[in-house]
Amino acid sequence: MYTAISAKLINIAAAVTGAALLLGAGNGVAHAANRAANQIVARISLSQQTMEVLVDGRPTFAWKVSTGARGHVTPTGSFKPTRMHQMWYSKKYDNAPMPHSVFFKGGYAVHATNFVKRLGQPASHGCVRLHPDNAADFYQLVEIFGPANTRIVIVK
Repeated sequence: MYTAISAKLINIAAAVTGAALLLGAGNGVAHAANRAANQIVARISLSQQTMEVLVDGRPTFAWKVSTGARGHVTPTGSFKPTRMHQMWYSKKYDNAPMPHSVFFKGGYAVHATNFVKRLGQPASHGCVRLHPDNAADFYQLVEIFGPANTRIVIVK
């Protein structure tokens, strides 16, 4: 338990340090290089039902997800976040809660779920579901680094 918590804090500290470079003083080529280097990539594998988060190219988190169940497609491709909501309620699915939503294509989002027992297998209407703690961490990373410096890549 202690090791897992320590590792998480170290990973978050590394991410925040990277964001500090992005927000720090500087101009010209060095500042542009800092901006380019401070990025988050969330790579979601539909076949593995996992999400790996890379911060500045370094693997930082690996989480189980639930993506689209039979008959509900999760789109593949590379996306930038389009909007974020600390709490959103689905207008399409009976006001279902979608905490820590990072939308990336229309109504598709990476968000928290209470159905944590289903993580690791397809179970959603197409969104990418995460454990609430992981969704909160991802949401915070996107807030820190900014949507412009975040990519969500979904592969089969």
